[in-house]
Amino acid sequence: MKALIAILGIAGATFWLAKPIALRFMADADFRRRRNVWLALTIIAFISPNIWMFAFFAVPLYIWTGRKDTNPIAAYLILMHVVPPVQADLTLFSTDLFGLDNYRLLSFCILIPVALGARRSAGADGGPRSRMTDFFLVAYGLVQIALFVPPDLPGHVILQDSPTNLLRRGFLFVIDVFVLYYAISRSCNDQRKITDALASFCLVSGIMAFVATFEHFKRWLLYTELANRWNPADVNYIFAWLFRGDSWLRAQASSGHALSLGFLLAIAFGFWLYLQSRAATRRTRLLVGILFWLGMFAAFSRGPWIGAVLTYFGYSALKPRGITRLFKAVLTIVIILGLASLSPLGAKLIHSLPFAGGQESENFIYRQRLAERSIELIEEHPLFGDQLAMQKMEDLRQGLGIIDIVNTYVGVALFNGLVGLGLFLGLIWSAAMSAFRAAKAVVHTDLERALLGFNLLACLFGVSFMIADCSLMYGVEKMLFVLIALAVAYSRQRNPMKSAHLQGKTIKR
Repeated sequence: MKALIAILGIAGATFWLAKPIALRFMADADFRRRRNVWLALTIIAFISPNIWMFAFFAVPLYIWTGRKDTNPIAAYLILMHVVPPVQADLTLFSTDLFGLDNYRLLSFCILIPVALGARRSAGADGGPRSRMTDFFLVAYGLVQIALFVPPDLPGHVILQDSPTNLLRRGFLFVIDVFVLYYAISRSCNDQRKITDALASFCLVSGIMAFVATFEHFKRWLLYTELANRWNPADVNYIFAWLFRGDSWLRAQASSGHALSLGFLLAIAFGFWLYLQSRAATRRTRLLVGILFWLGMFAAFSRGPWIGAVLTYFGYSALKPRGITRLFKAVLTIVIILGLASLSPLGAKLIHSLPFAGGQESENFIYRQRLAERSIELIEEHPLFGDQLAMQKMEDLRQGLGIIDIVNTYVGVALFNGLVGLGLFLGLIWSAAMSAFRAAKAVVHTDLERALLGFNLLACLFGVSFMIADCSLMYGVEKMLFVLIALAVAYSRQRNPMKSAHLQGKTIKR
């Protein structure tokens, strides 16, 4: 109950402070509904003995929210981490079907109805189709479904594949990835909805940043007891208390892991670079940015720090007068780092960066060995990878009992080969190029709309770097596909100037 009181106090203060800013991007009724549902579900979660009791109350609330909200995708992003991503096995007649967590509850209750509605209205959509991104997603999914990678079980136990397991993989890919992509890319069909989605994610990320800062300084992880109660066997929460050095507790809020939290806050900072132009004052813009960075520092995940900086550089370079803006951005970062290095805390943070060396050198040695071994295995099975690669990397098993493949690209190439990696890279590249072409087409006629496209592109650039330092776990996977879908949704919008021109030609005829 103490943790619940602390979270409600932090969240209540954040909602109150953020309301004037949030109402610049969303309707008042939507803001109040999303806030109230978030607070209600947090209370329900902390008094529920298990995830099934939480789901009993959450499902009708999710369905109601999805139907009432003018932009269900924004509601989805606010509720995505209302509780940690704890899984419980869904069984039928003593058979385990699949794991159920909050992501999948939201997919069933909000995303599937949105996707079905978007499918019914697809015939009226005259925007560009972005078939290339759709193709890469489906092809990548088929490779993931066809190639069975056995779980890394103790004692070298290798589970055998089966037709039932093949259907399960296909079903989960549709629920976890395809529905998410399709619902967002087809329903966020105008600039207002995309901006609302970005603002909603920043709003809930502000709560997570405050919680993370509190967790670090109080040395108290607020959500771990809830996660342990719902699934005591989840190894990720048994080893949730992570430290850098001897005393720096790595916060995680409700994200499930410190690395996932840093990833989410880096994306929120990227979104804020675009949204801040509509904030009331310069002080507000600065304070919100500082809040996201405080949360990232509390998580102490170094990859997201660099990813956030690269997003800042990318967005500065893409905007008009990009060379000048990029030079100013680089100069700003250099000045900030220089001033920070004068303080003991800043010196410690800078010294911990991957290229600065000095701290936890064994982590970098481990990653170097992992890369070398992975390249050897990829060369042996270049096309479709080696699904039993884990059995050949036993000497890389860590003290926590896992082989930590910390690079998403290496993991895809290792288990799905260069074919899978090419499809994965093509998915990101095609979405980015679609957004870039759409933004360039309106840069001289609608600068605000062009900046939105450049921002999504810069965030994709930063994320592409960050996933080279982590696997697709928890919110990392979700937000990667959210960004890809938002880029596609942006590219599918009609060009107002072109539409007006075509309409004029039709009237003239």
